[in-house]
Amino acid sequence: MKLKPFADDERSISIGDLTVENGTDRVALYGSLDITRDKEGLRRARDLLALAQAAVTALEAAGDLPDRLPPPSTPEVVKNPFQ
Repeated sequence: MKLKPFADDERSISIGDLTVENGTDRVALYGSLDITRDKEGLRRARDLLALAQAAVTALEAAGDLPDRLPPPSTPEVVKNPFQ
């Protein structure tokens, strides 16, 4: 696995059609992941398990976790310069 959860705001990886975007305050997962009953499915399941374990390890090591993060701020809407 090439992603260290919560280490940066720029890296992302894919496991099947599941995209994992890293962030310093959250890790976002979106898409879908089929874990099939074959060697490929086993590899994908192991990759997902490794990602989840790395996230748990990072959270446990932090020690000073808040009860809950505030929701992300709403992006600012800007006028389209091409209109």
